[in-house]
Amino acid sequence: MNQVKTIHVIQGAHYVTDDPEVMLTTVLGSCVAVCLRDPEAGIGGMNHFLLPDSDGAAGGMAVRFGAHAMELLINDILRRGGRRHRLQAKLFGGGRMFDGLSDVGEANASFAERFLRDEGLPVTGASLRGTKARRVRFWPVSGRALQRFVDDPSQIRDLREIPVRRPPDEGAVELF
Repeated sequence: MNQVKTIHVIQGAHYVTDDPEVMLTTVLGSCVAVCLRDPEAGIGGMNHFLLPDSDGAAGGMAVRFGAHAMELLINDILRRGGRRHRLQAKLFGGGRMFDGLSDVGEANASFAERFLRDEGLPVTGASLRGTKARRVRFWPVSGRALQRFVDDPSQIRDLREIPVRRPPDEGAVELF
């Protein structure tokens, strides 16, 4: 029996694989995760971004923004054999986590929908907006996705995973 390899995609990160035993997971509040795959090539991945655009931010901070995160995810899938015309997306997150502040979740959700529409990439499933955090699990090879809402926002800290070192040769996350 094969054991599932769990990869935690943290804020500002993405992960792409063609390994059918890999499950990607993340926890989202106002952030958005885009799960993207090429079903014919059997490859896919997930990103996790904090804000829709960088407004000029550069360097290492760029990975936290939607436009940069989307380009990294798409290019990594294409570099590993995926084809743009076959890509399919599932979207999660974009919750309104705090009253009285600007709605970052709405901006993130709208950005993701607009980006995919403008790029001609179909969305096959989505769970965006709302007022609850969520844990998302995605199997990139099969395209299966599961979501669980977090009823108590104070639990979010307990659900976040500790990032692990990336091996220098593949840019992948170590498995544990």
